[in-house]
Amino acid sequence: MMDSYIYILIALLPLAAAMVIVQKNPYQALIVRGILGAISAMLYAVLGGADVALTEALVGTMLAITLYAVAVRSSLVMRLGVLEAPHTHEPSRYKLLWDDLRMRLRTHHLRLELVPYVDAKALHQALIDREVHGICLPQNQPKAEPLTDCLITLRVQRLYDILTATRPPTLAQIAHLEVGDAAPLNLTALKETQL
Repeated sequence: MMDSYIYILIALLPLAAAMVIVQKNPYQALIVRGILGAISAMLYAVLGGADVALTEALVGTMLAITLYAVAVRSSLVMRLGVLEAPHTHEPSRYKLLWDDLRMRLRTHHLRLELVPYVDAKALHQALIDREVHGICLPQNQPKAEPLTDCLITLRVQRLYDILTATRPPTLAQIAHLEVGDAAPLNLTALKETQL
């Protein structure tokens, strides 16, 4: 007859699996996945399958967590194409905008990666080729308003929803490129919102 602690271990397996599924933070899900692997390895060892327990611990859990960590780290990045600054030694006038974008993305466990391009044509081509998730281009406005003279065009609807969910003081125009649009240069096809 099995001891009662084995029943407790068996009951922990579906509980740990459910915790992995409902986690919103991917890093916490990795930790819970490690706990799930440890519980299952311990259960295999208690039930007499030491070789299965060792395989689960080394291959199943360690390999899965390593692969998940790499996938989570690389997939939680918003790549924003920007024009290269003509003078790299001068401070960026868009620092306030970048800080605001990073703050908004951080609440969804995303990072902002700025990808510089030499001209607007290369920037638009990168958006069409899906090298970046969005682009930031200066607009033709007076220099008196340095923070409102750029347009951020996004091709991913979820990123558009994240960035337009709340409305802070106006920092930039933000637009979503519709899926069927072939040319992002046609600004009439864009949905625009103040950021």
